[in-house]
Amino acid sequence: MLAVLGFSTLGVFMALVLRKYLTAFVAIMMTPIAFAVVAGFGADLDSMMTSGLETVAPTAVLLLFAVLYFGVMMDAGLFDPLSQGIIRLSKGDPVRICVGTAVLALLVSLDGDGTTTYMIICSAFLPIYRRLGINPLVVATIATMALGAISGTTPWGGAATRGISVLHLDATDYFVHMIAPMVLTSGFIVGIAYLLGRRERKKIDPDTIAEFAAEIAAQERDTAGRNWKLWFNAGLTALLLVLLVLGVAELVNLFMVAFVIALLVNHPKLTEQGEVIRKHASNAVPVVILVLAAGIFTGIMTDTGMTDAMANAMLAVVPDSLGNLIPLFTAVIGLPLSFFMSNDAYFFGVLPVLAESASHYGIHATEIARAGAIGQMMHSIGPASAPLWVLLGLIKRDLGEFQRFALLWVLGCSVAYILFAVLTGAISVG
Repeated sequence: MLAVLGFSTLGVFMALVLRKYLTAFVAIMMTPIAFAVVAGFGADLDSMMTSGLETVAPTAVLLLFAVLYFGVMMDAGLFDPLSQGIIRLSKGDPVRICVGTAVLALLVSLDGDGTTTYMIICSAFLPIYRRLGINPLVVATIATMALGAISGTTPWGGAATRGISVLHLDATDYFVHMIAPMVLTSGFIVGIAYLLGRRERKKIDPDTIAEFAAEIAAQERDTAGRNWKLWFNAGLTALLLVLLVLGVAELVNLFMVAFVIALLVNHPKLTEQGEVIRKHASNAVPVVILVLAAGIFTGIMTDTGMTDAMANAMLAVVPDSLGNLIPLFTAVIGLPLSFFMSNDAYFFGVLPVLAESASHYGIHATEIARAGAIGQMMHSIGPASAPLWVLLGLIKRDLGEFQRFALLWVLGCSVAYILFAVLTGAISVG
């Protein structure tokens, strides 16, 4: 009976979200509450909700301060010198421009916000692509792969945050083991950018390339605004990432301290600090409240026994000999599911059941979270990705045209990401 109620809860939640009858925040709270009352757990709802909130609170705080920190860095122009340097180093060569696009996109994606990433990349490179006649679908393909690999993996990006919160995981343990496959996949993306650049170079008149190279050479190096704050911000960000990898402290503590330091240095005036917080809180608050709502969802589903019952029902049809492949299975099915489904429906609806099933074979939920995050590269080109529509508006192309161009490149990169995750032990197959 509990399994039926559990699957019904997930089905109703996913239908409400996918059909856009309710926002994810409302649906993820009201659906489990309604079914718990029907199942006779109404008197215990308060303790269940509190239990769930306690587990996701650290993740919510981490997300808040990570978004605020990278917002300050973006406002300070941390990546502007890199963008300008890439353009100078390209010397008008389409191959170098495409590779430079990939490098900048991978770095900017650390922000965790897709819309911001696309706007920065397009503002830096789209005029150059149009000047040379490079297909703008190339910059879109590179940017979406970078966003899926980096923002989709980092624990302050919206996707992975959902997995970490809904499965009650330690963000540091999740992320440290994903760094190796993420770096390898980043190298793969740079390789794809190189191939796309070579293909575009063959289509462009060499005289056009030479003319643009001369224009770049004639431009004076822009050093405006490159003061000590720029070097301080770069050093602070590098130190933050090093401490994060070494696991010196919890991620949430690192980002809280780093944000306070960045705020004091870049915006010493009290009025400026308040304005900066208000500006970037608009990006963080919607996801933070969604994470808190996810805590209520999982608290009710777990404490009522629905999650266990659903997992047992699924295990009944899975041969014991294949149980150790659940992480790999999660990564593979995550590609098509994340393409068509919203992150809310996938991470809050599908992933917890897979994680509970995996636990019966001694597989930790962290591996399932990592496997689920891999599919984000496919989600970044799917119709459920909201930032994608912003990107399509910037390059003035429709969804079908973009998907026909990008699908094979992104799919190949996603498969490589799975392979890297297996080889580095981020997800196990035995």
